[in-house]
Amino acid sequence: MPRVATRGTQETADARPLAAAAAAPGAGVRRLQNSDAKTSLFPALAARLAPRLLPLRRAPLVPRNQTAPCSTAASSGRSAHSQQDSLLLIQGDTMPFTLHLRSRLPTALRSLILQKKPNIRNTSSMAGELLGIKELSKPAYGDAVVCSPGEVPVFWPSPLTSLGALSSCETPLAFASIPGCTVMTDLKDTKAAAGCLTPERIPEVHHISQDPLHYSIASVSASQKIRELESVIGIDPGNRGIGHLLCKDELLKASLSLSHARSVLITTGFPTHFNHEPPEETDGPPGAVALAAFLQALEKEVAIIVDQRAWNLHQKIVEDAVEQGVLKTPIPILTYQGGSVEAAQAFLCKDGDPQTPRFDHLVAIERAGRAADGNYYNARKMNIKHLVDPIDDLFLAAKKIPGISSTGVGDGGNELGMGKVKEAVRRHIWHGDVIACDVEADFAVIAGVSNWGGYALACALYILYSCAVHSQYLRKAVGPSRAPGDQAWTQALPSVIKEEKMLGILVQHRVRSGVSGVVGMEVDGLPFHNTHAEMIQKLVDVTRAQV
Repeated sequence: MPRVATRGTQETADARPLAAAAAAPGAGVRRLQNSDAKTSLFPALAARLAPRLLPLRRAPLVPRNQTAPCSTAASSGRSAHSQQDSLLLIQGDTMPFTLHLRSRLPTALRSLILQKKPNIRNTSSMAGELLGIKELSKPAYGDAVVCSPGEVPVFWPSPLTSLGALSSCETPLAFASIPGCTVMTDLKDTKAAAGCLTPERIPEVHHISQDPLHYSIASVSASQKIRELESVIGIDPGNRGIGHLLCKDELLKASLSLSHARSVLITTGFPTHFNHEPPEETDGPPGAVALAAFLQALEKEVAIIVDQRAWNLHQKIVEDAVEQGVLKTPIPILTYQGGSVEAAQAFLCKDGDPQTPRFDHLVAIERAGRAADGNYYNARKMNIKHLVDPIDDLFLAAKKIPGISSTGVGDGGNELGMGKVKEAVRRHIWHGDVIACDVEADFAVIAGVSNWGGYALACALYILYSCAVHSQYLRKAVGPSRAPGDQAWTQALPSVIKEEKMLGILVQHRVRSGVSGVVGMEVDGLPFHNTHAEMIQKLVDVTRAQV
């Protein structure tokens, strides 16, 4: 039998009454003696951080408004107990290193839950909302602390959760540590030691929003695969100079932000063929529908917003997509013709209240973008403003509404959201000084063809939801993980067959290729077969590849 000892940890001694209840006679728990010195592991963590001079401040335990299901090895019995989390305050700019270090700590200390969307201005309202923690100022044990400017609350599950669960179940025997200590044995965790440093287990942290402050994490391997997707779609088949517009990790950050969203609004439509009916092009709608289909499979709310004059066209496109199996269920098609800041806010928020946004994320895929002079231009510098509704106003309004993020996908710099790279567009894109979109999105995904950007976002979401590190983060470290094969979204990836059907639907509705104006199986003058089909298959291969 292995030797067992308890070693002191960072848990507060004020929590001892809970352990006493769990270890009391009749509770079925045998209390271990603290046979080893109370050497705190928290100072040990601080010592390992010391070379980077990371300022750390310790805060007490805070209860989550959630229950953590527990199962026993001896039976199928289950018990639930309120989740308790330990809190650490660290400087936001040290977050990447802290997460990287966390992956190298012993298994018992690696289950970190990085706090999402803490509101530094009011730590009592938003700081732990997404974890079910309503009040940082009212901890279950210990004294409250105030989150200072620049500090970010970081949480990880507390062993007290298991003590509470043990006290409420009827197991005949259980081993647990007392508060202030953790169980140590002489058995080596060889399996964990061998796997904890693999790319699938090492986390990367990414700052994806400033107001409210929001970080997300994914494994090194998942991040690398999404970066590969970004590289794949970044080729320039039209030789337009889009390489000058590329920004690193925009696809990664956009997909991370989308993974946390509950409701997504997608817009598309570039009426470049102003002398034809319909004036739309085949680039945009396929990418928008592919992304919407994957978001649907993830059980997120999704809608598409288009120009009012094109509502009937897009309604028929969606109906045909459902009929041919490209979409599982119809997507609501919306329009917006507001014209004022108040109208945009009223559209985006319930009852116009910025505290209750209707959407978490806006996505524009090959959508005509407003230039600095207020007009809308195609790549040939032709003004098409008369065909475009002011959907740009929604992206401008979203910038002032905490909790709404935005992504723009483009291939030439005149698309909605490309204001983030407008200086590069003006310098390097033909007619860029005139056509450059002036409205920026939080994330600018650049692709050789905008549809590819929509496909890549869907693929990136697949990678994130297949990532154990990110999925644990999404479920707030509560409940068991599920294999990707058990999830419905695994069948929602773009495919050559589905995208060929989608392009065929556009052709049936006389939608033309953007560059050539041809009504046929091509996008931006490039044939579907040998170009777009190969791109789609390459994206899927990268997505499903084993690292």
